[in-house]
Amino acid sequence: MSWSTRFLTAVAFLAVGVVFAPDVLGSGPESPAAAITAVKLCHLLAFATAWGAALWVTFIGGIIMFKNLPRHQFGNLQSKMFPAYFMVVSVCAAVSVAAFAYLHLWRSASSIDKYQLGFLLSALGFDLSNLIVFTPMTIEMMKKRHKVERDLSIGEEIGWSKNMEVAKTNPQLAAMNKKFGMIHGLSSLANIMAFGSLAMHSWYLAGKIQL
Repeated sequence: MSWSTRFLTAVAFLAVGVVFAPDVLGSGPESPAAAITAVKLCHLLAFATAWGAALWVTFIGGIIMFKNLPRHQFGNLQSKMFPAYFMVVSVCAAVSVAAFAYLHLWRSASSIDKYQLGFLLSALGFDLSNLIVFTPMTIEMMKKRHKVERDLSIGEEIGWSKNMEVAKTNPQLAAMNKKFGMIHGLSSLANIMAFGSLAMHSWYLAGKIQL
């Protein structure tokens, strides 16, 4: 287990600890105003970072890179970027969970606040599943497929056309495509679910802002 994974694990446990044992950190209405403001700032910055990063990577950056980079170059770049991306959004989601739980004690929180905490916990869970499970599996499968494709002299083109054409007559590549698609699909689903959970919380926050 790397130091970054240990750090994230510690942050995640801290977030859960604040949810179930908020009195340890002295949270509640009696907390100093400066402390409350600082926690609100942490929550907003962490949430905005996670949601902004998810928006860019999912709907903008990844699509632009796929349409303009040779496929193997694109895959190698993604294999370096996605672990860092899921590390960042997981840490931010954990900070948001801890901060929101600090500001809204479970025993006195409204049902709406409890639902929002649930959305934040869902985002954290989906991000962690990608960081710890799906992304390593996807990268490992991608590297195996790249090796097969290099032996077939494909992969330096942009897009999927050559891969799909060769896979029609190559059972090994077709099987690898199917397995990669399944793992990558689960990773993408978890990423979209995390983004959707954060989107639900963004609507809640928008209702709280006075402009």
